[in-house]
Amino acid sequence: MNSKTLKSIAVIVAHPDDETLWAGGTILEYPTNNWFIVCLCRASDTERASRFYNTLKLLKAKGIMGDLDDGPDQYPLDEKKLEDEILRLLPGTHFDLIITHDSAGEYTKHLRHEEVSKAVVTLWHDEKITANELWTFAYEDGNKTYFPRAIENADIFESLPEKIWLRKYKLITKTYGFKENSWEAETTPLAEAFWRFKKSYHAMKPEKKFDDDIKVSKLSIFKLLYNDCFIHTFEKQSWEAETTPWTIAFRRFKNSLNVENKL
Repeated sequence: MNSKTLKSIAVIVAHPDDETLWAGGTILEYPTNNWFIVCLCRASDTERASRFYNTLKLLKAKGIMGDLDDGPDQYPLDEKKLEDEILRLLPGTHFDLIITHDSAGEYTKHLRHEEVSKAVVTLWHDEKITANELWTFAYEDGNKTYFPRAIENADIFESLPEKIWLRKYKLITKTYGFKENSWEAETTPLAEAFWRFKKSYHAMKPEKKFDDDIKVSKLSIFKLLYNDCFIHTFEKQSWEAETTPWTIAFRRFKNSLNVENKL
């Protein structure tokens, strides 16, 4: 993220504290951006709501809360109702960047996180909200074998400076009031990571983006081999180069990948 470029950024989460756990360091590192945080649940929980709004002040962000069902039974939310609530709470329909939960959630397993992710991506895909990019939190917990941690090979991964992490940790333990031995305090990630999407259809099917990236990588390797083969022999546009089996094989391989030419 370019700290010199002022951005309008919407962070859309299920619960108060999600914005801090999964993106609090990023928000603290770039305070000059116009941050707006939408929390979809717990507005009627006066204690958590109060702590959420106190946290916004310390993050130098604006925000609002909704009150969708978040009871212990975790019945699935109506998709249309969820999408409508997001639109109602957002202060506009266009942002430079939108950040939200990942389709797989951040740990095993929270239905509300997954539902919010799907709703935000659907709204973006249907152009009911627009953004230059959409990021989803990139964390995993090894199927509950450890506390959630940032995925190092995510599109964006940043270890937080100690001062930033301490401020984030203080928000969790002091402002939100979680005890030091609580799950939230123990989880508070030392690094933050995000999957980055520039096209909504990739966000609708994240595995398609990864497949395309792999294909392009394979094509890059093949092209390097192709370039090396001719660098000391024929010019690329010569009849010899155009008709060699290497060139024909390269073209067939490229066409078989069926991806946008990014080389």
